[in-house]
Amino acid sequence: MTVLPDSPLSLWLDTYGPYTPEPPLAGAVAVDVAVIGGGFTGLATACELRKADPSLNVALLEAKTVGYGASGRNGSFAMTVVGLGFGTTALIRGKKFLKKAHTYMEKAVDYLEEIIDNEQLDCQKIRPGFLRVATTPSYIKRLKHQVDLMQSLGFDGITWIEADEAKAMVNSERYLGGMWEPRLLLVDPAQLAREEKRLALKLGAKVYEETPVLSIATDAGDGKFHILTPSGALTAAKLVFATNGYSHLFPELQHKQIPAFTYMIATAPLTDEQLAPIGWAGNQGIEDARNLIHYYRLTPDKRIVMGGGPVGLTYANKLDADSDEKVFKHLEDHIAFLWPHLRGVEITHRWGGPFSVTLDLTPALGYAGDKRAVYSLGCIGHGVSMSHLNSCVLRDLILEKETELVETCPFVNRRMIAWPPEPLSSAAAHTLRGYLRAEDGFYERGLPKR
Repeated sequence: MTVLPDSPLSLWLDTYGPYTPEPPLAGAVAVDVAVIGGGFTGLATACELRKADPSLNVALLEAKTVGYGASGRNGSFAMTVVGLGFGTTALIRGKKFLKKAHTYMEKAVDYLEEIIDNEQLDCQKIRPGFLRVATTPSYIKRLKHQVDLMQSLGFDGITWIEADEAKAMVNSERYLGGMWEPRLLLVDPAQLAREEKRLALKLGAKVYEETPVLSIATDAGDGKFHILTPSGALTAAKLVFATNGYSHLFPELQHKQIPAFTYMIATAPLTDEQLAPIGWAGNQGIEDARNLIHYYRLTPDKRIVMGGGPVGLTYANKLDADSDEKVFKHLEDHIAFLWPHLRGVEITHRWGGPFSVTLDLTPALGYAGDKRAVYSLGCIGHGVSMSHLNSCVLRDLILEKETELVETCPFVNRRMIAWPPEPLSSAAAHTLRGYLRAEDGFYERGLPKR
């Protein structure tokens, strides 16, 4: 397996405070289920398995520390969005699929809140609602179309609000209106990941950090998975690939997804004078209507955290693009674009990281070869809530239970379009990104350059 590079720390990881990782795997250990990946998907799956069957011996292997990947670096939005949003999902997969997927994602947001509340996970959870803003007349048309689409499918919680109502929530002269959806959680994702590690340990799962998987072999004699790590070996009857943006590192999943990179910045805590023209008393989570979205929120200590914009790609899926100075500058400029009085505001954190992208821009989970191994990937940057309900599906697949959740999950055991080998894979990824960027440019014609 590839050794993961070190990454610039996200605001969430940097401000977490003292943290003691679990010791690496050492020696030979045998378990019933091995979970590879210490992000939300892996941690939640380990918890779900132990809740469902406390007799199961479950071990989780994390190459770095829990929350190292997307789970500790994301925008903190637990939301209902699938892929590139309502309109794109309907275009690619059809309205029937969109209705099924959105119903699933509503359940996912509610289920995550239930877990946090019931297990008393300390992660600064709030439920302030989601505002997707229009910044050009063309985006008004796009968002109104999406509101009409979702209402036609029976989702009456998604509404259009005019510019004055949007500005009353969060004031920017750029806002011309927006799509409002109350079902959104904001969390501190690093805190959530490490609280879920605490829960997994409490439930009796084993967690091994700083334990990269070097190889996985199957033995026809015992029918088990033999997992080699730098200091140990794990034998497991069943296996969960909870690896998302790192899934291409494993031959079983090599062409199901590729990693793309998103970037974020965080300001220093804002003063009352700096916040006064903006308002934002409701702490709403905000995205714009672009394909290559900007997503942003206000933290409890009054920082603006801004992410998105240009997406990073690498040749042969290399994992060495966690920083991009041009994108960081773009995000700083976008803060000034929305709020000119904040131009030059101090930026304390800049970071990035990979998220998992399938060729048809749709999440996927199911069996990896046979019913002894399962996987989840392709959250397309919207995995905070999705990963937690997906963990319940993975649990049922591992336990070989035919449940209503498995039957109604729109992403499970679906036919996938494989990413082609290089150089075709890079060509396809750059073509897709180029189209999305060009369409954004068309919608934003007339706006000042950033």
